[in-house]
Amino acid sequence: MSFAQSVSLFCSEINNRRFNDEILQILKSLMVGKDVKSLMELQSSLREFMRSQSISVLREITEKTVDQKLWVLEFFVRAFALIGDMESCLALKYEALLLREIKSSSCQRLQVSYIEWLNFAEQLIQNGFYSTARQACENAMLCLQKDDVAISRKIDKRILRLEDHAVQFAGSGSEKFSQHSALLFDPTRTIPLDAGCRQ
Repeated sequence: MSFAQSVSLFCSEINNRRFNDEILQILKSLMVGKDVKSLMELQSSLREFMRSQSISVLREITEKTVDQKLWVLEFFVRAFALIGDMESCLALKYEALLLREIKSSSCQRLQVSYIEWLNFAEQLIQNGFYSTARQACENAMLCLQKDDVAISRKIDKRILRLEDHAVQFAGSGSEKFSQHSALLFDPTRTIPLDAGCRQ
């Protein structure tokens, strides 16, 4: 199969709403063996296509089950990571964590651990999303308190250090946002992913 055919196949599968490991393997193969210019052009094209598709898909899956939604979100998280679009990758990872947090009261297996929030906060800081990183740190602390886990001095310091770092950079005006990720990071967004959610 030629390179052009592989690109066409990948886009066709996304348009047909097929989200599985085979499709990710096609995407992964597209990212290999390209010169810098060709790779950047491909990433730009796929980023625009996948951002548009992700917004459409989020609107389409509002009536799906929690597990179905999380499956789709995980697919896009992995796809955006392969494309090199960390902004969209983290935005959708945040969606998945929030969805799990919202639904964990009725399904304990969905509960987000404090270490998941902490690791996510570190990723956010590394990529310039400081306000959201601060919220992730607060969520990590809430998880510890809710589960009545003894907070070690080491864990406490790690959370506070990350939160202080996030606050410092958020106040400096160095926050990185595009209209696309702001739509997802904004809790007032008009894409109610948890609406009509079934277990």
